[in-house]
Amino acid sequence: MEKVRAKKHLGQHFLNDEVIAKDIVLALQNTVSYKNVLEVGPGMGVLTKYLLEQPDYTTTVVELDKESIAYLTKNYGTSLNGRIIQADFLRLDLNELFDSPFAIIGNFPYNISTQILFKILENKDKIPEVVGMLQKEVAERIASKHGNKIYGITSVLIQAFYDIDYLFTVHEHVFTPPPKVKSGVIRLKRNARISLPCDEKLFFTVVKQSFSTRRKTLRNCLKGMNLPQEMMQETLFDKRAEQLSVEDFIELTTRIEKIKQA
Repeated sequence: MEKVRAKKHLGQHFLNDEVIAKDIVLALQNTVSYKNVLEVGPGMGVLTKYLLEQPDYTTTVVELDKESIAYLTKNYGTSLNGRIIQADFLRLDLNELFDSPFAIIGNFPYNISTQILFKILENKDKIPEVVGMLQKEVAERIASKHGNKIYGITSVLIQAFYDIDYLFTVHEHVFTPPPKVKSGVIRLKRNARISLPCDEKLFFTVVKQSFSTRRKTLRNCLKGMNLPQEMMQETLFDKRAEQLSVEDFIELTTRIEKIKQA
């Protein structure tokens, strides 16, 4: 029970279903032949032991909790051969960790799962694939397509660079302690877009501003950007942000960028 309490403050719940654990590990497709996999928040190693069975890559784990580190060292230390890192993943310099592309996998703590995904996004050129278990509502939102009410900022920003599959739902009773919500497992695979054809920071700003008031149209949400009046009268601005695809947001940002450069 002490291990459970020690980890609970990090928003982590331990998966105790071996079949689901193996399914999560096997969801990594490794179609680009990366050699390294980084497991985030391994806890008691329920995913780790199946990762270590995979012959095509080398597993490294990063864990913040001291008791979990001790457990992992005792039970998997020899197999991991020193590849146990005690650190906060959000503060980790991933460029120093690997000099070639690597995948990320994990049962992501609920309270920092979105931050983990944005950290991945910052390092997108080195991370071709991600398999993660998150709170179900968060996983569904990230995988949601435009036109859906749950489609939002994270959906657009992550889908700009990754193709996303919602794989399966995981129920509460297979965790210790049981969370109050269901979980969802998603897979992110880097798409063919090397970079945006517009300023990336401006793209992020346009997307965030467009979703700032979900019930309002783009005309209302973007009025603070001081766009030309004739542009604001276009039918595009009658739409709400959830109706725009990633490509629509890229095109809109490209147009705004040209206006601001003029």
